[in-house]
Amino acid sequence: MVQLSEPDAAPHVTPDAPLRPLVAVAGPTGSGKSDLAIALASQFDGEIVNCDSLQVYRHFDIGAAKLPESERGGIRHHLIDIIEPDAVFTAGAYARLAREAISEISGRGKLPIVAGGTGFYLRALLDGLFEGPSRDQDLRDRLAAREARRRGALHRILARFDPEAAARIHPNDIPKVTRALEVCVLSRRPVTELFRSGRDSLTGYRVLKLGLFPEREALNERLNARCCAMFESGLVEEVTGILAMGFPPTIKPFESLGYRQALQLVQRELGPRDAVFYAQRTTRQYAKRQITWFRREAGLEWLRGFGDDPAIRREAAERVNVFLAHC
Repeated sequence: MVQLSEPDAAPHVTPDAPLRPLVAVAGPTGSGKSDLAIALASQFDGEIVNCDSLQVYRHFDIGAAKLPESERGGIRHHLIDIIEPDAVFTAGAYARLAREAISEISGRGKLPIVAGGTGFYLRALLDGLFEGPSRDQDLRDRLAAREARRRGALHRILARFDPEAAARIHPNDIPKVTRALEVCVLSRRPVTELFRSGRDSLTGYRVLKLGLFPEREALNERLNARCCAMFESGLVEEVTGILAMGFPPTIKPFESLGYRQALQLVQRELGPRDAVFYAQRTTRQYAKRQITWFRREAGLEWLRGFGDDPAIRREAAERVNVFLAHC
């Protein structure tokens, strides 16, 4: 199993060097981030850096909504299909690789455009991560057993150890709750206290953060249709193929939206209609959590629509034009 290292220091920048431009396109799943990023990259001579935690994995294509090469408009994309599905990949590793890609893009005189809906990856890239303790698998196993015995137990424990962290993490986001508790236990300090103690933020760049925020009902309709389309276009067959390669059903990407339900269908835990129903429901819930996360993202400029809407594209281009004029 491959393990990627945590981020090194940010690329060296001479103190008096002018700040380079960086554009980020964020928003909930299904909001058209890839479409908008490609349109902006085409107009402003840019390249795209993926910021989706599922698209980094090879073989996971349909459920990850990866655009095939033929639909990328000739725009170079970075950090897609970079690791095997059984690899351990952290936000710290993402931040390191994304910073390297951004530096390379800028060095060639092009505009780096970060696009994706994994808010924690974006925050790790821009704000950096704190120096937390290493993973302790024995502790994680004990925490997982506690959660299995009583759903919600870990979040309640976290609320006692670190109320601020508990307020920021959704009770159903077990990986983040587990990591926060792990840090609290191992360091004997609240994770929020450690988080404030120092992070390696990105330097040398001015950042324009654009967030797509479609109307909720329209987004839900699009998400429902997209889930149906994924199953119809071979999601279950893709899952079967990944399992046939020798990857176990316990690997992390199978926990993702759509893939979990497709796997349950393959394992005969769900029927076809239920698999689609639960995929749709969990995807809508996830989009809602993403919107909540990005609403807390400092400096994010909202665009009230989908990224494939010509009016939204024009508005985004206008904001990028103004931004670049001041870089």
